[in-house]
Amino acid sequence: MGTRTDLFTSPDYFLLDELLSDEQKLVRESVRNYVKKEISPIIEEFAQKAEFPEQIVQQMGELGCFGPTIPVEYGGGGLDYISYGLMMQELERGDSGVRSTASVQGSLVMFPIFEYGSEDQRRKYLPKLANGEWLGCFGLTEPDHGSDPAGMTTHFTDAGDHVILNGAKMWISNAPYAKVAVVWAKDEQGEVHGLILERGMKGFTAPLTHNKWSLRASATGELVFDNVKVPKENILPNIKGLKGPLSCLTKARYGIAWGAVGAAMDCYDTALRYSKERLQFDKPIGSFQLQQKKLAEMITEITKAQLLNWRLGVLMNEEKATPQQVSMAKRNACEIAAHIARDARQILGGSGITGEYSVMRHMMNMESVITYEGTHDIHLLITGMDVTGFNAFK
Repeated sequence: MGTRTDLFTSPDYFLLDELLSDEQKLVRESVRNYVKKEISPIIEEFAQKAEFPEQIVQQMGELGCFGPTIPVEYGGGGLDYISYGLMMQELERGDSGVRSTASVQGSLVMFPIFEYGSEDQRRKYLPKLANGEWLGCFGLTEPDHGSDPAGMTTHFTDAGDHVILNGAKMWISNAPYAKVAVVWAKDEQGEVHGLILERGMKGFTAPLTHNKWSLRASATGELVFDNVKVPKENILPNIKGLKGPLSCLTKARYGIAWGAVGAAMDCYDTALRYSKERLQFDKPIGSFQLQQKKLAEMITEITKAQLLNWRLGVLMNEEKATPQQVSMAKRNACEIAAHIARDARQILGGSGITGEYSVMRHMMNMESVITYEGTHDIHLLITGMDVTGFNAFK
């Protein structure tokens, strides 16, 4: 496969760049350049082969994509949430799997260690996770418990200076390559705690998940715990209950809201360029009404989502954003991205199904992104409960 030249130009229909600081634009530019140089030329090949491009872990560490909002003293970027969002947007513009790697590392592994860990845990793990020396993963979802994490059966029992962990987790991004896993499990009283596991602990395995049609360039696996001895100093001391993992997911969903819009922007940009170059009936297909309708609707939805994300970023920076607002933005971004990918595929005709263009890869990736970290329907019901006061989950 030849390497493609990445011609992406970012749509900004409502001049949102005027709302960004110079630092935020610089962050976006550095990640955009990285994606053009290191991700776009290789990603189709890795997706076709269903292989994880391991080199991106160190590259993203050096670039500062892991834990950008974590303080500098722990190896993080000390950046604001709009900068973080822009990073995720640009990474997912390249590929959802690449952004997943960064989301998991920053929001699901580094954030809980920073927020709920001991000072020793922070010093030990955060710098190596930040610079990409260690890859991490997050174990919440189980084979029989996805949308209802409270039903988890992974559990540990007290054994003196350590605990014995048993159970299994499923659909875990980064798992097969991760050196560190933040795992959520119940104690003997049924209370949920976070434990830091390291690769090599006896009885801890992370088998690769095969045969995915989506996120093919991302490594997904299981986490299996068979009487794993975990030292008590590896338990996160400052949190118990589901608030721990759910607060991590709120941070990650915020990143997805920006990321999915990045995928949508890439599909729109590809379709727009194609519509100007592709001739049928002696004129560019972009001159036909039905193609213009698709493109006009795409840019409208992208613009609305960009505005929603920017405002959410401001609220995150002011510590005013609610998990329910994050749910709305995550669900909206995934919905529009899925539609835009599909319409872009139609504009490209038969070419749209090949790896010569990014569109079909984005389209398949969005099928995972629309489901993980809270399914499409669950996020809808979170909004429903927020506005009515009634819980429709149970």
